This record gives sequence, structure tokens and C-alpha cells, in this order.
Amino acid sequence: MKKVIVIGAGFAGISAATCLANDGFEVTVLEKNSTPGGRARIFQAEGFTFDMGPSWYWMPDVFEGYFQRFGKKTSDYYQLIRLDPSYSVIFSENDVINLPAGTDKIAQLFEMMEPGSGKRLKEFLEQAAYKYQVGMNQFVWKPSKSISEFLSMKLLIDVVKLDVLQSFHTHIRKYFHNEKILKLMEFPILFLGAIPQNTPAMYSLMNYAEISMGTWYPMGGMHEIVKGMVKLAEEKGVKFLFNENVQQVVVENKNVSRVITQSNTHEADVVVAGADYHHIDADVLGPGMRNYDESYWKQRVMAPSSLLFYLGINKRIPRLQHHNLFFDEDFTVHAHEIYTEPQWPSKPLFYVSAPSKTDPTVAPEGYENLFLLIPVAPDLTDTEDIREKYYHMVMDRLEKYTGCSIRDSVVFKRSYAHSDFKNDYNAFRGNAYGLANTLMQTAFLKPVLKNKNIQNWYYTGQLTVPGPGVPPSLISGQVVASEVIREFG
Repeated sequence: MKKVIVIGAGFAGISAATCLANDGFEVTVLEKNSTPGGRARIFQAEGFTFDMGPSWYWMPDVFEGYFQRFGKKTSDYYQLIRLDPSYSVIFSENDVINLPAGTDKIAQLFEMMEPGSGKRLKEFLEQAAYKYQVGMNQFVWKPSKSISEFLSMKLLIDVVKLDVLQSFHTHIRKYFHNEKILKLMEFPILFLGAIPQNTPAMYSLMNYAEISMGTWYPMGGMHEIVKGMVKLAEEKGVKFLFNENVQQVVVENKNVSRVITQSNTHEADVVVAGADYHHIDADVLGPGMRNYDESYWKQRVMAPSSLLFYLGINKRIPRLQHHNLFFDEDFTVHAHEIYTEPQWPSKPLFYVSAPSKTDPTVAPEGYENLFLLIPVAPDLTDTEDIREKYYHMVMDRLEKYTGCSIRDSVVFKRSYAHSDFKNDYNAFRGNAYGLANTLMQTAFLKPVLKNKNIQNWYYTGQLTVPGPGVPPSLISGQVVASEVIREFG
């Protein structure tokens, strides 16, 4: 049996490891931290269970397809419920939209806001459904090693129909004019790490995923997905080793033969790196072996990083839904302070997740579990004073909206930002989401999944194909596993 070392136990790493073990490889996963999940780890404190990163469950078909690959179902590992409303958008204290579950209900809501928009929503979603089918069933499964993969006549026709060369900002305004509808429709694009003006219209597939397929929640939290994936991986024979920080490798005749951590040496016939791509390239491989130099990485457009707060509250908080988006400030200004002139935002938009509204297991009875996220530019100076400043800035607005004091009821508080992403994940520039999905960073224009100088070294995860997010990371692991199987199986 050929030995595969997978670096990193995030979604992509576990996905790759499970596929390779299922195909007969002897697979060992080396994880820097003490628990699996990468950015989707959990921690527990004072009776609360906090998901540390991803909190949105979209594209349920991707998760179902992953488990079906091994003859399983998601329900074998965790229980899903559909959220209704899907989320709440707060434009001001007295101007709130709770987005209902279901296309017909959303069409009715839009019609009340802009006559004729209900019908146009269905036309928009019909086109977006095509993009989802082609994009998620064909494009994202390509290893994107070269442009030749996209040169078949059918794919060229699809590229035109997918509106790859038109911006989402322009595309969406062909259907809607109401500013609130536009904000609602542009919101999912923010998950791609770029503003709508720089995002291909192809990504209206995100709207299809959100509206037609729904917003879901795995009871127990997002980490239940990780637990299920680890259990399945171990059933297939994958071995997980924790607190194993990969520091260097031994290369012989353009092949890695050994992977060295701070405490052990592991033999390898193949290596799949699911840790931060830049860190692996620059710090583990180094000159002569890395794929890209620093000038390349400096030119990459990064998705935002995040300032996060995990709060345990000793009472229930009114008005909050499971997902809450505070659009009560000007997004144009906030976006400018992320992408154009990177700086700490003057009046940030922010997001609040209250999973205890849905799940009684994540907080003591009568208490509330809150997760606050402020999108911020990567690579900012990150200090405790700055964190506290923004904590009080958003809490002022949250308390005003809910009409109750919250800060004096906080029984647990933890913050997390750039320096933590760097320390825990070796994240390039303290990034939270990876590369922005701009046109010039799509498909074969992303960092390639195979090393150009080492014949048995591959990459997977949010900095390579198909891109950032939980479903793309799940797919990334399967795509790279297919490449390894094709070449070494």
C-alpha cells in the first residue's frame, strides 16, 4: 500500500484522506492543532459550545453527495433542520426583513417591495439554476491544471451562458432596482470574498443555492459535520495524528520521501497539503521547491479576514434570529476600507449568529450563545485595544436594536482575529476565507493543485481550486484525491 501523508485536518484534508483511503492508500493525517476541523473547530466554556468558524450550511447537495460517495447519508452522522426565516437583515432599528424559506414566499416579499420583481426573481433563478448545475456539477470538479480543460465546444458555450465575463453587479440590476432587494441578492456574493462589481455573474449560482435550496443547520453545530467526516474517515482506515506541526520535508530525486514534524518523521509516497498554501510553499518547502515566489503572493487579491467575538449571555436576547445581518451602515464605505484602502473600518457592517435560538444544546437553559463577525481587511495590525474598540462599537448597535442591555450579562467572552488566524492556521496575511473569487482568480488562474518541482506533492483547500467556503473545500479534497489516484493508484 502506498503511504499518503495529508497535512491538515480541515474539510479539504479530511475529504482527500477519506477518498484516498477508500481507494486503497494507507493514509495518515497530520494536524497542527489538538482537534480536527481547521477553521471549523469548536471549543467549550462555561456550559457553552462555540463553532469557531463556518456557521452557514448552504448547498446541502454537496454534503449529501460527499457521504453518498461512500454509501452513507448525512443523516447517518448529523440531523439537519431548515431555518425559517433563513436569516434577518437589519437596515435600521425599525426596518428589518426576515427572509422566509421558500422561493414562492420570497417572490411574494419582493413583489411587495417592487411590483413585477416576483416574476423577475423566478426568471433570475431559472438562469441561476443552470449556472448551479453546470458550475457545481462540471466546472468545480475540474483540476484546472490548464486552460485546455475548458476548451471543448460545449464548455465554451457554457462559459458564455454562465456570464463569466459580466459582473454580478451589472447582471443583478437587469432584474431588480429596489435597493433593499439588491442588497439581499448581493449578500451571498460576500461569501466569495469580493465585491459584486469584481465578481463574475456566474456566481448568481449562490443565490440559487440560498433561495431554492435553503439555509440549514446541523443540530449540535457545524462541527457535527467534522465529527461525521472524521468518523467516516476512520471507518475507511485513515489515521489522525494531532499536535503534529509539519516543519520540513526530505526530497530525493524530485520526490518527497519523508515529512518531518516537531516530534516525528513520517515516510511518504505521496503528500497532500491541506494547510495554508502560502505557508507550505514558503515555510515548509522553500526556495527551489515552492510553486510561487513572494511577488506572486503579493499580487493575489485576498478575501476579507474577520474580527470575531464568542459571547455567552446569561439571558435570552429578543429580536434576534439564528442568522442576523446588520446592514445599518453604508456597505460601499466598508468595502472601500477592505479592498481599496485597507484599514480598520470606520462604520462596519457585521453579522450575529445566535445558534441557541435553534439549538438548546449549545448554551445552558435560558442563556444565549452569540457569535459576532466583522469583515475586515487582511494583514491589519491587531491589538487588544482595537478589538475592544470594535466590540463596544457593534455592541452599541446590537443593544439598540434588541432594546436590552447585553454587555452586563456576558458571562463568557473571547475574541479572535488576524494574529489568531496566523498562530492557529499559519494563515497568509491572517486571512479567514482565502482568495477572493475574482475573474482573474477563477479556475486555472488560481494557485495550481500540483507542485511544479516535486512530482508527488499536491495542494488542496481554500487557496487552490475550486475556492473558499465549506462546500468548495469538500470538493477540493475529492478533486485532488482523483488526481493522486490517477497518477499513483
